[in-house]
Amino acid sequence: MATANATGEAQTGPLRLQFDRSVKLAFQGSSISSDGGLLLHRELDDALGLTDLAASLIGDPRTGRNGRHRLAGLLRQSIFSRLAGYEDVNDADRLRRDPVMRRLVGGRAVKRGAASASAMGRFETAMLTRPENLAALADLPGRWIDAVHDRRPPKVVTLDMDSSESPVHGDQEGAAWNGHFRTKCLHPLFVFNQFGDLERCSLRPGNVHSADGWEDVLKPVLARYSRTTRPSITRRRFRADAAFAIPALFDLLEAEGWDYAVRIKGNPKLHARIAWLAKRRPGRPPHHVVRHYTSFHYRAKSWSTARRVVAKVEFHPGELFPRVGFIVTNRSLPNERVLAFYNDRGTAEQHIKEGKQAIKWTRLSCMRFAANAVRLQLHALAYNLANFLRTLATPEAVETWSLTSLRERLIKTGARLVRHARYAVFQFAEAALPRKVFAGVLDLINGLRGPPAEAASA
Repeated sequence: MATANATGEAQTGPLRLQFDRSVKLAFQGSSISSDGGLLLHRELDDALGLTDLAASLIGDPRTGRNGRHRLAGLLRQSIFSRLAGYEDVNDADRLRRDPVMRRLVGGRAVKRGAASASAMGRFETAMLTRPENLAALADLPGRWIDAVHDRRPPKVVTLDMDSSESPVHGDQEGAAWNGHFRTKCLHPLFVFNQFGDLERCSLRPGNVHSADGWEDVLKPVLARYSRTTRPSITRRRFRADAAFAIPALFDLLEAEGWDYAVRIKGNPKLHARIAWLAKRRPGRPPHHVVRHYTSFHYRAKSWSTARRVVAKVEFHPGELFPRVGFIVTNRSLPNERVLAFYNDRGTAEQHIKEGKQAIKWTRLSCMRFAANAVRLQLHALAYNLANFLRTLATPEAVETWSLTSLRERLIKTGARLVRHARYAVFQFAEAALPRKVFAGVLDLINGLRGPPAEAASA
């Protein structure tokens, strides 16, 4: 967001350019913003009641006059600045004077300015790191998703669980070398649904196993989608890679009535069961990939019962040995469809990639582990708000855009504030996106307002 001293031009006059003396540069940054599209996200936030809900769950230890900025405003400033690509509080001193940010924050910020960098730093690293507030932040992504599902109840829910790395470049608490990612990092764990929404996440030290702490992350999500909590959901499905092939996880999913497909590592017994399929056929090998499927029931020593295993054997041109993969599942689909269902879990990796690129949630530069855990949760909220706009409120012209494209082409729309006695008018740069797109987004957001039953039938 571009900001500057509004009185600068009056004191020194506009700057002139030598290549064209008819061009003048006027610095009136207090009425100009480069992030006008954030107003659409604030409208969606208001329609769903997201940041107000968040503020009601976070404890505010401040008393008396120490609360110049309302907690909801501080939370909005944290989330919306991340939406615009400002991944930490370093830019808060500039953003506090930005006309769009001041309107997003609301309250006293409209006239007096939003919170400073020092105030935002205290908010994120002191107030939000309190154990009860960090626990509330971890619950908020799911509560926000519930607010969406109350208006548009899904019939099917598919969860994907995966871990990723957040590289660090210092001596942050919990940072360690991870041999799988081959980098010094922190090691967050994520659960997404099929819409790309982040259901829950957790920050972990860099050297833990990919599935470490899976129960603390997955169990609250399963509880939110139980038959008693969401009876309208008819199918519940789960996918994960071989790191999550844990007997206790299989038992939990089966007890809760979830279908699942989880990759498992091969072992001599499994390979012996498909040895007949792994032999090359006589004759010259073809110049295309040849795939074979089979399934059988198998019980590992640590499993409580025998389970169906689907095997895929692929012969690739120029390769001596076949590629073999095993999937354990409780689904009754044909073998090929089980593999196709499992392979769709690659969308979770795409969601993680978007979070890294568009929301920059790998920016965890605090020295304390708790402070970085708070930042990950704030990035998660920003990611979900961005994804809600994409999945719920984008017209046909922009519905296929990635979160990065939406940030660069929608959020980064220049706007100039013109004040009148009763109104504040933001004049947008229509060369970036036409009025029709903004109007389409607002129409879709307005369709989300009102009682849940009315919104669902709209």
